Order: sequence, then structure tokens, then C-alpha cells
Amino acid sequence: MLIKSLVRKKDYLTTVNEHATLEEALKTLEESGFRCVPILDDTGTIFRGNIYRMHIYRHKSEGKDMNLPVTYLLKNATKTIKVNSPFFKVFFTIKDLPYISVLDEDNKFYGILTHSRLLDMLSAAWNVKTGSYVLTVLTDNSRGNLVKMSKVISKYSEIAGVMSLDSSPNTINDNFVRRILFTLPAGVTDDTMKTIVAKLEAKGYVVAEIEDLQAGMTIMSDENPGVFLSEPTED
Repeated sequence: MLIKSLVRKKDYLTTVNEHATLEEALKTLEESGFRCVPILDDTGTIFRGNIYRMHIYRHKSEGKDMNLPVTYLLKNATKTIKVNSPFFKVFFTIKDLPYISVLDEDNKFYGILTHSRLLDMLSAAWNVKTGSYVLTVLTDNSRGNLVKMSKVISKYSEIAGVMSLDSSPNTINDNFVRRILFTLPAGVTDDTMKTIVAKLEAKGYVVAEIEDLQAGMTIMSDENPGVFLSEPTED
């Protein structure tokens, strides 16, 4: 139910009735400041689609009838997810939309999930505000790699967050197919971070990038490898 916790519920939204005219919809959009809002039926439970301010402006600038129903310029009628949809589906559906409309288990309009709310959630998962460093470690899909890397890091620090990216062999000589991002908690020193990196590389893992979250900079990347690390040593 992760999606449900991120949704802005319909009671707190600006919406337009499906019988409103384009002129009325434009007034609502201008007063609210939103670039688009959901169109709902008379009961306020059925999502019809979205109406965009830019589409109404274009329609008006061409001298067309502003008394047409708002559904004349309806968009994104099928761009919805369910409150119990798998999280990955959000990324395939939201794409360039400012938000994705969310339906409940009975296909009734529940609310919207905005791009900004989604990014806030990812930022929290990444522990950007409270973390110290993010280590991007390259590995293949061999069983147990995540556990092994975590054990190495846990000897010297707690792990504030973990994120997995990539799924195709396109990194280094087609040997590494996945990037694992480990966020270290606040308080981890530069020396501790260097020790962790050295230990990971001694185990055969490639630390492709190190980001200092508090300084807002990349210390080392696979495009411009750093030279500050000590020689990897075996345990």
C-alpha cells in the first residue's frame, strides 16, 4: 500500500465537472494556478481525464467555441493506476505527466500522485538530507552479492539506504550489469568511507562513484576515477 500513502486525496484537489464548459474550466485553472486538473463526473467518483490550460489557450487563440464541454479537450483518460498497483508501474505510467490519477479498488477516483511527491519519496529513500556518502558499486547478478557487499560495509558503518539500478550488461566490458547505491549515515568520516571502498574493491567489487551528500559533490566517478584510495587489502 505504498502508493496509497503518497496520494493526494480528491477532497484536497481542484477538479472540474465533466459538464463544465471550456470557459469555466479555464477560469478554474487560472484561479488555481495549476496547468492541468482532473475532470470528474457528477458524483465526483469517476475520472474522465485531465484538462490542460495550454490546450484551452490554444483552442481560444484559434477563435474556437469556448462554450464546448470540457471533455472536448479531454486528455489522459486511460492514464491511471490503482492504489494497490505495483510500484514499478508508476514509473511506466507517469512519464511526462505532472501527476497520475489514482483509482481505488472499485475503480473510483481516489486522488493523484504527483511527480514531486514521488521524487520526495525517492529522496527520503536515498537519505539525501541525513546521509553522508553514497557509494555506487558495480556488480554482476551473481547470487549473494548484495549480502556480501552489505557485510563488508556493516563492519565499519551502518547502512542508511540501498538502491539498485540497471539490469543490462553495458557497464564495464559487459561484465557488470547492476549498480547498487549504498547510502552511509551521517557521521561517517572520510577515512571510514575510504576504508569501506578499499575493502569492497579488495573483494572484487568496483566502486564506480562516490558522492558526498553534505558537500553536494561527486568525489570520484568511473568517468574520472579518483586516486586517493589506498591499495586494496585482503581481510
